Amino acid sequence: MKLAEALALRADAARRVAQLRTRVVASARYQEGEAPAEDPASLLAEAGEVFGELEELIRRINRTNAATSVDGGSLTDALARRDVLRLRHALVTSAADAAAGEGQRGFRQLRSELKMIPALPVAELRRQADDLARQLREVDTLIQRTNWEVDLLD
Repeated sequence: MKLAEALALRADAARRVAQLRTRVVASARYQEGEAPAEDPASLLAEAGEVFGELEELIRRINRTNAATSVDGGSLTDALARRDVLRLRHALVTSAADAAAGEGQRGFRQLRSELKMIPALPVAELRRQADDLARQLREVDTLIQRTNWEVDLLD
């Protein structure tokens, strides 16, 4: 099995756990004289099985990520780089938007109203955001390609 397939199975298992949780909560209490829509004990048992599958997938995925070499580091290193690039991009974009006055009233009706002046260079922040977005795309492409090329470790 390829790493990408295991990642899809992990996402599916996480969705199944979320659905089972909703069903357990909905069936955990019922009105006297009625029956619950589903047996919450069997739903909990089913969730336990899914948690076991999920844990095994996560262990294998993590082992594979740590053992796979890409661009002079491990796949885990590339994942960390992607996560930080996403955070940096979000920060720089938010700073540029705030400095540009997006979402704020951008005009004065009277000359006596205070004028808002950007404290940060908006054009430079936009260039930084574009560069970060490019780096993010490159790292993400590398990760995705690797996911389809690497076999999942046991």
